[in-house]
Amino acid sequence: MNDSSWGAPTGAGQAGYWGPDDRGPVQGADPAGPAYDAPQAQQTRPMPIVPDEPAYGGDQDDDRGAARLSGPLFREEPPQARPHHTPQAQPFPAVPQNPEPMPDASQPAPPPQKKSAGRDLTAAIGVGVGLGVVIVASLFVVKAVFVGVVAVAVVVGLWELTKRLEERKGIKAPLVPLAVGGAAMVVAGYVRGAEGAWVAMALTALAVLVWRMTEPPEDYLRDVTAGVFAAFYVPFLATFVTMMLTADDGAWRVLTFLLLTVVSDTGAYAVGWRFGRTKLAPRISPGKTREGLLGAVSFAMVAGALCMQFLIDDGRWWQGLLLGLAVAASATLGDLGESMIKRDLGIKDMGTLLPGHGGIMDRLDSLLPTAPVVWLLLVVFVGSG
Repeated sequence: MNDSSWGAPTGAGQAGYWGPDDRGPVQGADPAGPAYDAPQAQQTRPMPIVPDEPAYGGDQDDDRGAARLSGPLFREEPPQARPHHTPQAQPFPAVPQNPEPMPDASQPAPPPQKKSAGRDLTAAIGVGVGLGVVIVASLFVVKAVFVGVVAVAVVVGLWELTKRLEERKGIKAPLVPLAVGGAAMVVAGYVRGAEGAWVAMALTALAVLVWRMTEPPEDYLRDVTAGVFAAFYVPFLATFVTMMLTADDGAWRVLTFLLLTVVSDTGAYAVGWRFGRTKLAPRISPGKTREGLLGAVSFAMVAGALCMQFLIDDGRWWQGLLLGLAVAASATLGDLGESMIKRDLGIKDMGTLLPGHGGIMDRLDSLLPTAPVVWLLLVVFVGSG
């Protein structure tokens, strides 16, 4: 065995030896210690071969291992100097500090959980069908009744939005001028078109600014900003629905708008629930997937082609494909925008008025931004008459 690998000298007078006190090499002197006393030097035996410890492997640990093995614990004493009760040094086995518990083979693995829709589907379908009957009946019987239904939905949506803003953020957007101005906006869009809607929007914003002056000036800018945002987000976007109604085939245009939005949402839900794997916007809405978006686009484009071909005067199927694509995009963006608002407020739903759906605003989230898109494309494709 090569003694230099252990870091210990083989005889007296060897320079460069580091003693047990690690004070450095002593030139020209024999190493001290009982293992190398001159009277007992002839009784020393060769050092036994000790296997390397596995905890320190590799070339970078050679010097450290040599320094450990050259200490006094590894010096061989003569037989008469060793006590009879002194045990031989034995390597200690490595004991894991935090052993992992062994799995219990007797316990069966838990069964995989099935996907859940997250809502009461029975209640959601029932409420949806009921709302659809009311909307279609008012749409094709008396147009003015449908305008009233839109105005009521706008007022309730404004109430939900302002209520949540005050509860979660302490923002006091004035509800009275918003409700009155919102209803007036919807009626003005039906009676006077886009010009009437813009005038009503400006007057509503002015009413919000004046109404808030009756309270202390603290947070005035924050409250009126939220009020103007609410006026634009809910009633102004809803006026495009009543503006579609003014055309000769207005009822069918509104029905097309509603069908495409509902079909887009249904396609996104069905495909995403069954095949969804890749998240679309996990920080905004973790439940939405890219596969669901593809389902929304596919369903909406097919429905758009059918609606434009059979429901809209002078419509063409290829126009319906473009219309369906635009509806899927705007409905998805509107849903994500509503999710951003709810995440900022720290709530799941805007309200509890509709069982299985949440609140009115939870149903208007994709309809509101889609209304101006459908109105504009129909005007471009077939005109405003």
